[in-house]
Amino acid sequence: MESANVDVSGGNGMAKKNRLRDAAVKIGSAAGKVHGTAHKAAKAAHVARQELIELTKQVDALKKQLKKSTERLKSALK
Repeated sequence: MESANVDVSGGNGMAKKNRLRDAAVKIGSAAGKVHGTAHKAAKAAHVARQELIELTKQVDALKKQLKKSTERLKSALK
């Protein structure tokens, strides 16, 4: 008599591979979304920093202008 080779482990090997692939796709998609969001946030932070630098320059120019105006006013009132 010949013995039959029977897999008694249950389940389908392809089904397990498909579930693993699907999980990997979900993980990859989530990682991609996080990366994209981080990139947008970094870009926004860079733009905000550039705007802050520009505003700082404007404030410094206004301070200088105010100082000159104050000196002129003081000398005019003497």
